[in-house]
Amino acid sequence: MPRQWPLRSFLELGALPGAVPCARLHARQLAWEWGLAGLRDDTELLVSELLTNAVAAARATEPICPVRLWLLSDTTQIAILVWDANPQSPVRTKADDDAESGRGLLLVEAISQRWGWYATQDTTGKVVWALIDESAEHRG
Repeated sequence: MPRQWPLRSFLELGALPGAVPCARLHARQLAWEWGLAGLRDDTELLVSELLTNAVAAARATEPICPVRLWLLSDTTQIAILVWDANPQSPVRTKADDDAESGRGLLLVEAISQRWGWYATQDTTGKVVWALIDESAEHRG
C-alpha cells in the first residue's frame, strides 16, 4: 500500500455490539466527506465485516480489550485497518447455505481489491486490512 495517506481517521471502540453500527455510520459519512461517495456502500460493508470479526476476536480474550479502526485515503482509494488484541490469524470458513454467519472474510475478499493481515509488533494482536478504490464502482 502507498505510504502517502493524507486523509485519516481513527476510532477506538469498546468490543460491544454497538461498535459495529457506530463504525459503519462513521465510515459512510467519512467516504462522503472525502469525496468518495461512490465507495460508501462497499466501505461500509467492509468496515462492518472486519469490525464484527474484531469484536468477536476481542471478546474471546481476557481481559477484553477495545478494538481500533483506521480509515485512510489518498483521495482515490480507501484503506480500512482494524486492530484487535487477539493474536490468532483470521480464518476463512466455509459456511453452510443456512448459516447466518461465517461469510465475513469471503465478502471482504470479494469486495476489496486486496486484503490481508499482520501481527502487530508493539502490542499483542493483529491488524486486518482491506483496500478499495474507485475502480470498484465499475465492477459488474
